[in-house]
Amino acid sequence: MVTRDTPWPAGTPAWVDVTVDDVPTAIAFYRAMFGWDIEPGPPQAGGYAICHKNGQIAAGLSPKFGPGDTPTVWTTYLAADDTDAVAARISAAGGQLLVEPVDIMDSGRMALAADTTGAVFGLWQGRATSGIGLANETGALTWNEHMSRDFDAGKAFYRAVFGYNYQDASEGGFRYAMLLVDGREVGGIGQYPEDAAPAPAGWWTYFAVDDTDAAVNLVTKLGGSVVRPSRDSPYGRIAVVADNQGAVFSVITTPVPPALR
Repeated sequence: MVTRDTPWPAGTPAWVDVTVDDVPTAIAFYRAMFGWDIEPGPPQAGGYAICHKNGQIAAGLSPKFGPGDTPTVWTTYLAADDTDAVAARISAAGGQLLVEPVDIMDSGRMALAADTTGAVFGLWQGRATSGIGLANETGALTWNEHMSRDFDAGKAFYRAVFGYNYQDASEGGFRYAMLLVDGREVGGIGQYPEDAAPAPAGWWTYFAVDDTDAAVNLVTKLGGSVVRPSRDSPYGRIAVVADNQGAVFSVITTPVPPALR
């Protein structure tokens, strides 16, 4: 388990939120799914709600503020020491700013961008709200990864913007690398296999659960759907699911080291 109340190192996934059409329906889903404590957001925040787990901030839940084609989606925000400076590097590296840097009351400063592969992500410069306060715990964020059809372009873009180092973890025909900040793994970046079903480039969000198969059953009971059934991987048992409004996320049960069993 990781708890934190200070800003995350630059380049670390520091915030995730889900954007939906129906906020009350989403609140009910995620309360039941992860045991989150969620209260509707105040009018001055446009109804944006903060989700807590064990008294710590776990995620955000947002109504759609943009045009009618705004997607129902989970978004990963990467920590920035200076949102404006990082936004300038995004543009210089060939990315596109979708939302220019803006202050979110006294909570922090954010921006939204698309990289050169088309994946959308956010920036978060924490102030009063440093970012998520709980990670690597049941019902909390545990991993973020970038997937696209152009592994090399993705790596080049994020190295130029955040200065990442990479630790290759490719296996067979699957190309993948760990994102390193100060020598510490903070996420992953990979390329869809050639025989994979068509999927957009994106940043994918993983939440820790005690039992992946039970979590998948709960998703469907709550009106969600299975995008990719449970499967075992070297990192744990994973499933890709969607909530009852179509926002896609993953659940994973991480193996317990033998010494801790």
